Amino acid sequence: MNAQDTTPDNVPIIIVGAAGRMGSTIRGLVTAGEGFSLAGLVDRPEFRAGLETFGVPVADRLDALLPKVQGVVVDFTAPEVSLASARAVAATGHSLVVGTTGLSPEQREELAALAKRAPIFWSSNMSVGVNVLLKMLPALARTLGDAYDIEIVEIHHGRKKDSPSGTALTLGECLAGAREWNLPDVRCSGRNGIIGERPKLQIGVQAVRGGDVTGIHTVYFLGPGERIEVSHHAHSRENFAQGALRAARWMCGRAPGRLHSMQDCLEG
Repeated sequence: MNAQDTTPDNVPIIIVGAAGRMGSTIRGLVTAGEGFSLAGLVDRPEFRAGLETFGVPVADRLDALLPKVQGVVVDFTAPEVSLASARAVAATGHSLVVGTTGLSPEQREELAALAKRAPIFWSSNMSVGVNVLLKMLPALARTLGDAYDIEIVEIHHGRKKDSPSGTALTLGECLAGAREWNLPDVRCSGRNGIIGERPKLQIGVQAVRGGDVTGIHTVYFLGPGERIEVSHHAHSRENFAQGALRAARWMCGRAPGRLHSMQDCLEG
């Protein structure tokens, strides 16, 4: 049983990390709106209090739930958990939407390999606005040229575990690509002491943490006599949850083969 059997009119959703901050937000949108329905909830036993009241199957492991339910799996958890979700759907053929950040290059490679066995979608940021920026910023970088230095600053709440954010790194990768650079070779995420002049072959990616900030990402193009700032402010987690549900609907009927992204979703 897999998500290819669903129709766009009513997409059943299985939420991994259903009691977490993003899981709760997605759960709220699914139950309050139209076009989606809850099909199953997954979280650790110590966090599952109250999940049974939603009237759908609840489990502490996705692989225990998938043989019983049909739907698109949505996972905003941690890299290890999301990879376990990908392995589980690879065994059953369910579709999976992953919004987890902080994946290592090796974990992303495994996710891509598992996408050859099941329809899998991953994005470091589910915001439509951020993904539009990812299309626009390379053209801006190329047009301005090397005379303009690039710096990225991101701000998030104090409970965020990864730094810099996955979105900041994705922004950095797209900008480095526009300059034909490799981000790991040119990225600078900390400056302290007498470090000398800023190299031209560099992209700064800095993180600020505190309070309850949902997410702010600003790209600076610093040139001779002027500065251009392009900033995205996420006002609430619903922004990312809406994007995840949009991706879940788009994934209905997709075949395995490659790892899908929000860019694919926006392009239809």
